Amino acid sequence: MAVRLDDTDRKILRALQQDAGQSLDEIARQVGSSKTPVWNRIRKMREAGVMGPQTVVLDPEKLGFDACFFVLIRTSEHEAEWQAAFLHALQNRPEVQEAHRLAGDIDYILKVRVANARAYDAFYQALISEVKVHNVTALLSMEEIKSTTALPV
Repeated sequence: MAVRLDDTDRKILRALQQDAGQSLDEIARQVGSSKTPVWNRIRKMREAGVMGPQTVVLDPEKLGFDACFFVLIRTSEHEAEWQAAFLHALQNRPEVQEAHRLAGDIDYILKVRVANARAYDAFYQALISEVKVHNVTALLSMEEIKSTTALPV
């Protein structure tokens, strides 16, 4: 269920999405308010679950994670036991940045960050040793054109 937000809330969210580390004074200046009302709005939005934990966006290439693979998975298994094992396997793999269950011909898509093709192969071998999959297609991203976590609030 969507939470009702006014224009000031949306301005605060845009400022936080741009840089959550900026001061309350700076956010208040950007949204045309003072610090205390901005803090109260942020607290209320956190309590309502609009915002999750604050994190830092790291540069994967500067940390040696040069390869980004999109992994398309088809499975012939759809039982709850298989799904639980698959979910467990994904949650225990730090290389998996995103995982989505899809409608259509492909059952799952994963976004996997690794150092190189050899590291991807190690990930792949470990995954298929844990869970049975029917078909796996790995697509190497040649260039990241756009990446954001920001929502259009």
